[in-house]
Amino acid sequence: MTPLLMLSLVLRPPLGLDLYMPVPDANPLTPTKIALGRKLFFDKQLSRDGTLSCATCHDPKLAFSDGREVARGINGQEGTRNAPAIINRGYGRTFFWDGRAKSLEQQVLEPILNPKELGMTEALVERRTHLKIAEVTAALAIYVRTIRSGDSRFDRYAAGSQRALSALEKAGLAVFRSKARCTACHAGPNFTDENFHNTGIAWRNGELADLGSGDGKFKAPTLREVARTAPYMHDGSIPTLRDVVDYYDRGGNANPNLDEDLRPLNLTAEEKGALVEFLRSLSGNVREGKR
Repeated sequence: MTPLLMLSLVLRPPLGLDLYMPVPDANPLTPTKIALGRKLFFDKQLSRDGTLSCATCHDPKLAFSDGREVARGINGQEGTRNAPAIINRGYGRTFFWDGRAKSLEQQVLEPILNPKELGMTEALVERRTHLKIAEVTAALAIYVRTIRSGDSRFDRYAAGSQRALSALEKAGLAVFRSKARCTACHAGPNFTDENFHNTGIAWRNGELADLGSGDGKFKAPTLREVARTAPYMHDGSIPTLRDVVDYYDRGGNANPNLDEDLRPLNLTAEEKGALVEFLRSLSGNVREGKR
């Protein structure tokens, strides 16, 4: 059975995500596997020193982000990139800021084995969990697929409830769709095109501090729950939503590979405020561990 034929058999989306989440044939979704994946996700045995778990960088209270500029692993080691929120990642096509993982099964394993993150080896994972490494990654990937956000006030508005958004939020939606041109990268029910863009964030002192997927490009993240996942950008360098809006209003940081869609927006203070309020309306209900 192909993934497309499986769509009606897998996770039913929350309001606002009018698509079914594909699940690979090689890793079918089962209640037992979901429960195992959830247990492993919160298990500190998956870190070499027993102090961290997947949930350390992907905290349910923070929409499965961690509130830090960059991720922090065992022994207080800091990475170079922000820990992205992993809500709705089952709808993704590629994973990590630079897209280097092509499946969730591949993505969930890399932080476990990264010496700066959880610092494990495959042999140590198997010894501690009494599971084959393929079983660990399969269960974790299935659990991550259950982490979904929907039923936001914007979703209720889009479904026909005019009162779900305030007048200011409706004005922000209009700015989002028109003058601010946000839908160039944040389109569709998950508010991301799943593509990679150079916004200039990695351009420092006349050169790229991080190549990303190449030429300073990084994946456009989902905007669902965005009000709960500060700080922002691949390096966590922008602290607030208003600062993000100001950054894009300036047109990003000029560099040789800047996306052609980025240019000064000339938003008014009122338009910026309305846009921020609309973005806040994308916070809804986060579900995990269930079909």
